[in-house]
Amino acid sequence: MQGRSTENMGGCPFSGAATVTDQRVSRRRVLAGAAGLATLPVLAGVGGTAVAAPSGPVAAPAPTQAVRGRARAMRGAHGIGDPRGSDIAVRFGRDREARFGVMFKRLPAFNPPDALLTALALRMNDGKQPLSDVKDSDVEFDNVSMPAGYIYFGQFIDHDMTRDKTPLTLQKQDPRGMVNYDTPKFDLGSLYGGGPAANPELYDPAKPGYMLVNFHDGVHDLPRDDVGAAYLGDPRNDENLIVAQLHVVFLRLHNKFRDQGKTFEQAQQLVRWHYQWLIVNDFLARIAGKNVVNSLLRRRGKGPIQFTGRLYQPRNPNRPYMPVEYAGAAYRFGHSMIRAEYEVQDGHTVPIFAPDGYEDLRGSRPIPENMWIDWNYFFDIPGMSTPDDRNMARLIDTQLSLPLFTLPSTVVAPTAGAIIALAERNLLRGKRLGLPAGQDVAVAMGIKPLSNAQLGLTEPGWKGKAPLWFYILKESELLGGTKLGPVGGRIVAEVILGLMALDRTSYFNRNPEFNPGGSFAMGDLILMADAIDERAREVKPEEPHPEEPHPEEPEAPEEPHPEEPEDEADPAALPEPASPTV
Repeated sequence: MQGRSTENMGGCPFSGAATVTDQRVSRRRVLAGAAGLATLPVLAGVGGTAVAAPSGPVAAPAPTQAVRGRARAMRGAHGIGDPRGSDIAVRFGRDREARFGVMFKRLPAFNPPDALLTALALRMNDGKQPLSDVKDSDVEFDNVSMPAGYIYFGQFIDHDMTRDKTPLTLQKQDPRGMVNYDTPKFDLGSLYGGGPAANPELYDPAKPGYMLVNFHDGVHDLPRDDVGAAYLGDPRNDENLIVAQLHVVFLRLHNKFRDQGKTFEQAQQLVRWHYQWLIVNDFLARIAGKNVVNSLLRRRGKGPIQFTGRLYQPRNPNRPYMPVEYAGAAYRFGHSMIRAEYEVQDGHTVPIFAPDGYEDLRGSRPIPENMWIDWNYFFDIPGMSTPDDRNMARLIDTQLSLPLFTLPSTVVAPTAGAIIALAERNLLRGKRLGLPAGQDVAVAMGIKPLSNAQLGLTEPGWKGKAPLWFYILKESELLGGTKLGPVGGRIVAEVILGLMALDRTSYFNRNPEFNPGGSFAMGDLILMADAIDERAREVKPEEPHPEEPHPEEPEAPEEPHPEEPEDEADPAALPEPASPTV
C-alpha cells in the first residue's frame, strides 16, 4: 500500500468501519451506515486498540435507568480490520465459499495502481461544509424521492444481516471464517440477541417477554449500564444517534404487540415479518426499483415466494456466503447518500461529525435530551404534514460529503499513515479484497458496459477498467442518481432476496400471504410502534416544500423472468461526454 496504513479499513458496508471484535474495547464508530448505508458487512475480526473517548460533556444516564446488578454492556469496535474471512479470494482462491465468497468467480481481480485510487478518492469530495439549517440544502444533491431515514434503515439492515454470533474462541480457532461462522439472516438478531434465556440483559425483568427500553430526560433510549454503554444484540446499533433511536422503534414495536396480548414468540415473529416485508417492498423497491424486485420473485399457487435470480446461487443453500462484490462495493452505495448534517427536530440541525466538545450525531452514549428524533424529518409519516426541510438522502453519485473525508479520531485511530478518507478506504479495500472491475461484472451480467470515458476516468493507468464501487456509483449518477443502476441494483437485490428465500423462517417460506398493507412503509411501522414523540406533534408544520412525486413503476409480470429489468435505462447508451469529469 505504498507506506499507507491499511489498519482500520474493515467494517460494515454502510459505516465504512470494521466490526465487533473483542467487545470490551470501546470505540465510537462512523455515522452512516452509512455509511450504511458500510465498508464490508460487519463480520468480526479479532482484537483492537481502544481510542480516546470524545471530549466535552457527555450526559450519563440517570442512576435509576442503568441496568443494576448486570455486567458491563459491550461496545462494538469499528475500524480494526476487515471482517473475518472477507479476504477469501486472495487467501484461498476465487472459487471458495465460506463466510464470504466471490459471486463472479471467473472474473479476474482488478489491480490498478494505488496512486490512481488515491487520486480518484480526492476527486470524490464534494467539499461542502455542513449546513446550519437543512432548508438551505442544495437541491442539486438531494434525492427528492428518498427521505434520509432509509439510509439509516439500510445500516440497521446491514448490521442485522452481518451479525456474527460465533463465539470468540471459535473465531480465534478459525480466523478466516472458513468453518465457524453464522449465515446471514434477516431475523433481528441485533434486537433479540440469543433470546431471554441467553441474553436476559436485553429484556425487562419486571415484564417477562418485553424488551427493555430506557426512558430518561424525556427520551426513549437503549438500555444502558451505569457508564452509558448500551445492552444490544449488536453493539454496532449504538454507533450513531439515528440508528440507535431506530433500534428503539423496533423495541417499542415488540412491546406494542405484547400489549395487544401476543405471546413473546408471536410478537417476535410479527416484528420480524413486518421488518422483512419492509426490506423487500419499501427499502429494496426504492433502492433497486420495483421492477427489479418483482423480476426476481415468483410464487406458484399457494407455495412459498421463490427467488429466481441467476447470479447469487450459493452451492450450499444451508450455509449461504456473503459475496465480496456486495460487501465491498455494491452495498456501499449508501456512502454517497449520507448528508453532512441532519435536522433532528424542527429548527435543530446537527452535523454528523463536529469538533470534539460540540454536538454531533456520533453514538456510544446516552441519547442527549436535545437529540431526540422527530421521525417526520426522516420518513414520510402518514397523517403528518411534510416539513419543508425534511432530510432527504443525497443522490447516488460519485461525490461524498465533506465530513467523510476527514473521519475523526473516534472513528479512525490516529496512527501513523492512517487513512481517514472514506472514499480512499473503500477504493483501496476493494483492490485488497480482489474485486473484479466494474466493466467485467457488467459483461458477465449481460449488460453493455460503460466506457471509462463515460465514467470520467481518462488516465491511461486504468487500462479501460474501473473499480467496481466507483462504477456502481457512476452508473447510478448517469441515470439520475435516484436509485441504483442495472449492475448495482441487481447485485444488491439478488443477495438480499436470495438470502430471504433461503431462510426457512422468513415470511417468504413460513407465511407468503403475509402483507401488512400494499402501501405499508417505514412511516407506518413507526406509527404502529407508537414511536412519534409528542413534541413532534406539537410543532406546527411549515408550508410543504414542492416535491416531485416518486414515479410508480409498472408491475413486472411473474413470468418470464427478464434477463435485465425493463425499467432501467441502458447507461452505456448515454453519449460520451466531451470533457469527462468525475
